[in-house]
Amino acid sequence: MSEYAIRVENLGKRYMIGAQTERYKTLRDSLTDLAHLPGEIMRRGVGKPKQEIWALKDVSFEVKKGAVLGVVGRNGAGKSTLLKILSRVTEPTEGFAEIHGRVGSLLEVGTGFHPELTGRENISLNGAILGMKRKEIEQKYDEIVEFSGVEKFIDTPVKRYSSGMYLRLAFAVAAHMEPEILVVDEVLAVGDAEFQRKCLGKMSDVAHEGRTVLFVSHNMSAILRLTEETIVLEKGQVAYRAPTNEAVDYYLTSGFAQTGERCWHADEIPAESTPFKPVALRVCNPQGAVAETIRSVEPFTIEMEYELTAPITGLRVGVYLLSTHGEHIFTSFDTDNANEYNRYMTRPAGRYISRCKIPADVLNDGRYILGVNASSFRVKRYFQDEYALSFTVDSTGAPGMQWAEPRPGPVRPRLGWDIEEIG
Repeated sequence: MSEYAIRVENLGKRYMIGAQTERYKTLRDSLTDLAHLPGEIMRRGVGKPKQEIWALKDVSFEVKKGAVLGVVGRNGAGKSTLLKILSRVTEPTEGFAEIHGRVGSLLEVGTGFHPELTGRENISLNGAILGMKRKEIEQKYDEIVEFSGVEKFIDTPVKRYSSGMYLRLAFAVAAHMEPEILVVDEVLAVGDAEFQRKCLGKMSDVAHEGRTVLFVSHNMSAILRLTEETIVLEKGQVAYRAPTNEAVDYYLTSGFAQTGERCWHADEIPAESTPFKPVALRVCNPQGAVAETIRSVEPFTIEMEYELTAPITGLRVGVYLLSTHGEHIFTSFDTDNANEYNRYMTRPAGRYISRCKIPADVLNDGRYILGVNASSFRVKRYFQDEYALSFTVDSTGAPGMQWAEPRPGPVRPRLGWDIEEIG
């Protein structure tokens, strides 16, 4: 019997760009198409090359039974495609994947749910799909319902559920049906903080029970907490595999410009960002020059340059500051001030720079990550890059430097102290 739960070798998945799925044709349709074929060939051009993209290419790795493997990568790196192949949702174009054991998948909210069936019926349906016997499903039923917290609506068709209710029940089913292999995509971003903690706790329990887990997430804290090893995907290929600490460090620091500036090329900007077009993100020293390293005892500025090809109402442009382990230190938007929000309620088309001034004596020494977000609150997210740029803080001259010891924590404020002798 194989010691591996998953073995992937030279796996590849190719998609045709712009390919459309056509409806089934009648005989009349086929004859009509045949009659128009010469003209169609002239219009399209003979031998016109097809556009294609490889979502995955030459991916190979193995996962031992009982291991917990993280999968990280930027958007479009091929993470979801890999999990869909391992879950048998789609077929690979080349290569193969061996799966030894029953697979439970949670690739998106409500995966495998039939909208017309009730929550109760979908629990039975999902159990049957996983190959469980009716008795096994009945034994787990109460535990699933209690975990999901949708007892009052369990006999309601799931098409009437909110996205949060959908997620609760979907995760409860996937985690409690006891598959040998649990495959989880980035779904924990949906739902409230309490439920996210509950899900992470359940996944931790599943991992400690000796079952194999593949976990895709942009939450580096969750990856660090739950996984032992992590693979980093870049442009459809495995770029790095290592213990999770090393893999996360590699992922968060690789690919960043070492100049203190990040410029976006046209092919890096998704079409749905329109009419917002990111141009550049910069870290500038007190003299206004772009700098990769700044001093903690001096103020510095973060600049986000962007272009609007049409007016946007309610736009806010902001930054996330993160540690190299993906932990958020702060988030700030250019219209957090109510006066600025009213002033720029509607931004006309044009080119802009939003500047954020960071005072001196705030950050500790070390490396930091900047992410950006452009959105209209509860209306639309135009653009987001969670790991856009990295920079270094030098603590020379910072408070307490007379002691040769590291100060834990991401901040190192210069606080006022009084010493009073009272005896």
